[in-house]
Amino acid sequence: MAGNINIEVPSSAKYIIDTLMEAGHEAYVVGGCVRDSILGRIPDDWDITTSAKPMQVKELFTRTVDTGLQHGTVTVLIDKEAFEVTTYRIDGEYEDSRHPKEVVFTSNLEEDLKRRDLTINAMAYNDYVGLIDVFGGMQDIERKIVRCVGVAKNRFEEDALRILRAIRFSAQLGYRIEKETLDAIRELAPTLSKISAERIQVELVKLVTSPHPEYLEVAYECGVTQVFFPEFDVCMGVEQNTEHHCYTVGEHILKGMCNIAPDKVLRLTMLMHDLGKPQARTTDEDGTDHFYQHEEYSEKIAREVLRRLKFDNDTIAKVSKLVRYHDYGKGVVPDARKVRRAMNKIGEDLFPLLIEVRRADVLAQSEMYREEKLHLITLWEEIYGEIVARRECVSLKTLAVSGADLIAVGIEPGKKMGSILNALLEMVLENPEYNTKEKLLAEAEKYK
Repeated sequence: MAGNINIEVPSSAKYIIDTLMEAGHEAYVVGGCVRDSILGRIPDDWDITTSAKPMQVKELFTRTVDTGLQHGTVTVLIDKEAFEVTTYRIDGEYEDSRHPKEVVFTSNLEEDLKRRDLTINAMAYNDYVGLIDVFGGMQDIERKIVRCVGVAKNRFEEDALRILRAIRFSAQLGYRIEKETLDAIRELAPTLSKISAERIQVELVKLVTSPHPEYLEVAYECGVTQVFFPEFDVCMGVEQNTEHHCYTVGEHILKGMCNIAPDKVLRLTMLMHDLGKPQARTTDEDGTDHFYQHEEYSEKIAREVLRRLKFDNDTIAKVSKLVRYHDYGKGVVPDARKVRRAMNKIGEDLFPLLIEVRRADVLAQSEMYREEKLHLITLWEEIYGEIVARRECVSLKTLAVSGADLIAVGIEPGKKMGSILNALLEMVLENPEYNTKEKLLAEAEKYK
């Protein structure tokens, strides 16, 4: 089925299509770039599908990279841009719920589109034929549903990662998942155990940084998170019988993610910040729950989960620290000294993120004392802004003296020098006006 949709294909991609067609081959932009263009989004990349075989593609362009010849993919370089050009193909039997045993090239575009995961990702386009939409992708966009191409169970049996991709696209687009597709997700969720942690990590980040991170609940309801994130499943079933909360721990986590910017570190922090509550929970005789030291439990679990999902060390460090201190200063009326010490403890780069985490956490609680809590957070934020504006020292890197300065006045390098620098920083945290080279060196003389 060809449509009258007009897509503005970049000139470089159009050049590749024109070159292939002039040589007697078919060629179209395909997949995500077509979907995003229809939705008015800017595509991340432009993939091209063609009836030409890989070697025929290589013969037509001077600069190419053999990206995956066995799967029919050649990367064509035009100026500084790279385009993946892939031959129409039919995938053979899938042995590991991820990769086809063999790939057979075909001259039939429909056969190529048939192997793709979702209808909204199975459309092709060029300026000459228009939109090729064999499986109703446009209709599904209009209906705002996520639906598999053909039989959903078959698509998920071929590649289990598609299970998480379907939920992720649903969250990114705000679409509901069609019933047959949802039923197949429930049935085949356990097969995600065959997928690498790195692949799952990528999809999880895309889901939680989407406009609808709360769609993670769909993954929970279908048994998907049980496979790679069972700690979250536990939270979904834990009540919080306290006046400060009105949701289960898991529901509170979902609400918290919705209340914060779609940044990877921030969303992951909200996802992880209360994972320790099930372990920390105690209940009074009157039924009131408490979650003492849940921050420590949560930090430990967050580290375990992030490592299991193969996150990089920088992300693990930032998220874990924010989780550990997400309740720091709760209920405390701040002053400049308290805020400087908090910035020193948590880090100058992470402190403004902590403010956002604190605010998102409160907004996901009950309305009890909400205005008072938010007012205190705003005070912390305002004082933080004033400290930054005054360029007050809160760490060794902005201390007015360095190790070299201490050596110059006769203090030898070593543990003693480190102790002296820390003592000088302590003095400056209390009295920022002391952060001058003259005053600090005079103080350092006392330690000689």
